[in-house]
Amino acid sequence: MDIQEAVFLALDLTGTFVFAVSGVLLAARRGFDITGGLVLGTMTGIGGGMIRDVLLDRVPNALGQPIYLAPPLIATLLIYLIGKHVSRARSLIVTFDAIGLAIFSVTGTTIALGAGATYPAALLMGALTACGGGLMRDAVASENPAIFTGTDLYLLPALFGAGGALLADATGILNNMVSLIIAGLAFVFRMLAWKLQWRVPQPMRQWSYRETERKMKKLPSVFRKPA
Repeated sequence: MDIQEAVFLALDLTGTFVFAVSGVLLAARRGFDITGGLVLGTMTGIGGGMIRDVLLDRVPNALGQPIYLAPPLIATLLIYLIGKHVSRARSLIVTFDAIGLAIFSVTGTTIALGAGATYPAALLMGALTACGGGLMRDAVASENPAIFTGTDLYLLPALFGAGGALLADATGILNNMVSLIIAGLAFVFRMLAWKLQWRVPQPMRQWSYRETERKMKKLPSVFRKPA
């Protein structure tokens, strides 16, 4: 393993760890025991990557390299040894989740490119890697998935990171340092969106089929002449 591969592995393991921390923090906040924290942390840390690898028809990293199972275990022990005060650390959950999202948006895209995926497919794989684990975590913990809420942006920072990696690859400058810069920008994007409560466009947020149907019924039929 050369230096570049080692740095990439360290970056991917870091993403796995911080994502796992966000899962374990949520488990602690919800009052889960340590086994529940381990399950939720593992699901968050490796879930998105496993879905990506299955879709790319490759052996998931978590199965091919057992070292990927270590970060969730370490995260679980660390959080449950710190104390119960972490159960209210909502900002920490968001912060660690944002770090994982930013890192995985880049590493997921890079792995997809290495597997021969086209740019559009690599963009989707990067976003899936970044959002998949968090989506599974929130669904299992009965939280409103962050990716579906309109109060802040979640998918867009993931697409930003994945798109940045694709742009760097297309221009031939994608390397470890550039990957870190792109991940850092994606992290800042996500945290600003959460802190400032950036929202998607209002019409998209407030649209509902029932409301639209009610308004449409008030419109005159195109097949009936007005009285």
